[in-house]
Amino acid sequence: MSPLKKILRGLRKQIFPFKFIYSDNYWADLGEHVFPVVKYKLIYEALVRRGAKKENFLSPQLASEEDLLLVHTQKYLKKLRTGDLSLSEILTMELPYSPELLKFALLFVGGTILVAERALEDGLAVHIGGGFHHAFPDHGEGFCALNDVAVSLEKMKEKRKIERAMVVDCDLHQGNGTAFIFAKKDYAFTFSIHQMDNYPAHKPSSSVDVGLWTGDGDEKYLSKLSSNFPRLYQEFQPDLIYYLAGADPYEKDRLGGLKLTMEGLKERDRIVIEEARKLRIPVAILFAGGYASLVKDTVSVHLNTVKVAQSIQRKYS
Repeated sequence: MSPLKKILRGLRKQIFPFKFIYSDNYWADLGEHVFPVVKYKLIYEALVRRGAKKENFLSPQLASEEDLLLVHTQKYLKKLRTGDLSLSEILTMELPYSPELLKFALLFVGGTILVAERALEDGLAVHIGGGFHHAFPDHGEGFCALNDVAVSLEKMKEKRKIERAMVVDCDLHQGNGTAFIFAKKDYAFTFSIHQMDNYPAHKPSSSVDVGLWTGDGDEKYLSKLSSNFPRLYQEFQPDLIYYLAGADPYEKDRLGGLKLTMEGLKERDRIVIEEARKLRIPVAILFAGGYASLVKDTVSVHLNTVKVAQSIQRKYS
């Protein structure tokens, strides 16, 4: 092989200077539902078209019972395994229960464990999924059956891969389950910037909550975000950051009203990711929510997060 071909081959391999976590089994039949499960496959296909190779992707394993018990109760896990959920529990979870749904949730937990491990190794990694922050130890809520973020964080702590971690939750909705789980744990810092006049009705306190309101838009959002970062990184000094890069603050999202533009969301991503990588803090990116009228818009928001991460990781790796 000529020297030029070797250089070009090396450049192709570096199109994405980090790993993606993804499974072809990131799918469950939810019927007519606002949750666009198809987005995971569409994001994967778009990345392949943009040059991602087989070696850029890692497939997760199903989360083990042992891992889940780091956060969830035995009683709740038994209900999920057997399908013995009450109508009230199913309505609170807002997803139609099935064994397929349980496998779907278990894979995402496995994926968020894996993305944390890779981020710690490489400085940054992206999970094409994850961010199910409404799940509590003993029940599911708001499209979330299991809290992958909490399980992953506890797993990293148990394995002594980290001493402290930060959750930077930029999904439209406050991460109520995650806030509740880590409320009394000083090794976890939870930050949530969200729409106040939106789900969930009850918002347990995060370490820091930033509430915005319908129509606030790019300027107010980015001002509030930049007033907290990098300051919070410097003060808490986490060993790992879980970044929930939700697409639902987007101006055309069906479930939100914050009215952020595509450019505003890219600047959000830049602030969160770049300020962390400047300080050499590993970042595990999770895509979390997104419910735009056109699924291609949700996919575009997530792909923009990847583009921002590409540029920053090349700069600081």
